[in-house]
Formats: sequence, structure tokens, C-alpha cells
Amino acid sequence: MVNLSAPDLTQHPPRSVRVRLGGYAHLARLLDKARAVLAGKAGEFNYNCPIDERFFAFTGINQKTMLAAIKTGKTDVQMLKWVNAKSKRTAPEVIAWSAWFEQAGPGGAEGHEWIASVLNKHHSSRDDIRAFADLLDLDDYLSFGGKA
Repeated sequence: MVNLSAPDLTQHPPRSVRVRLGGYAHLARLLDKARAVLAGKAGEFNYNCPIDERFFAFTGINQKTMLAAIKTGKTDVQMLKWVNAKSKRTAPEVIAWSAWFEQAGPGGAEGHEWIASVLNKHHSSRDDIRAFADLLDLDDYLSFGGKA
């Protein structure tokens, strides 16, 4: 059985960036990664990676402050309330940012190279991977036994 309050990301991936919590794309995944880090079970997943930094930049929340709040054992709903209190973003801003976030892709050569490296790692010939969300979903699937 999966323990979502202390996920073991060596056994299963975090939730998709597309799973929304309070309208925020990526928040559920970020919480899974933080909880796994705190439980010592993050595996290859990193808290405060460049994609997490996009969430922190949008919300204006400090990643260390958020990790401290997560460490108190707050539920998803409690963390959403905490994020909303700290962020001061409006619902339309959250909706627009989340839609953008799900479609955001590499803006330059470095991002394209990273996507290519992940596809090459899995020996995948997929040519429909355009956004980072696409790549993360595919990488999670393939890393835990899915077939390219």
C-alpha cells in the first residue's frame, strides 16, 4: 500500500505535474517529492529542482520555508491553504499559470538537450514530447517499468 504522507519514490513516482491541487499544476508533485525527501525516500527525485523553482518563482514562496511547513505534517488541503495565504495569487492567475506550466517546454538548446537525453536514456523514439510535463510523465512511466 502506498503511504502518501511519506511516499517512497524509490517504489513509485510522484503525482504528475498535471494533477492540480487548488488549481495549481505541479503542487501535488512538489508535495510528494518534499515528503519523500523528509522521509529519506526520494530516490532520484529532487526537491527544489529547476521545475520546482518555477512554482516557487510564481508563488513567491521560499522553498526552505515551504519544506519547513510540509515537515509539520500538513495534509494536501492544509498545504494548499498555506500556499494560498503565502502566495497572494488570484484564482485567474493560478489557472493561467497552470495552463502555461503544463505546456511549457525547452526555450533553448539546454532544455532540448535534456529532453533528448531522457528520451535516449529510455531508448525511446517518441517525437511527440513537446513540454516538460510530457517528458516527466513519460520518464516516470518508463522509470517504473513501463515500455517505450
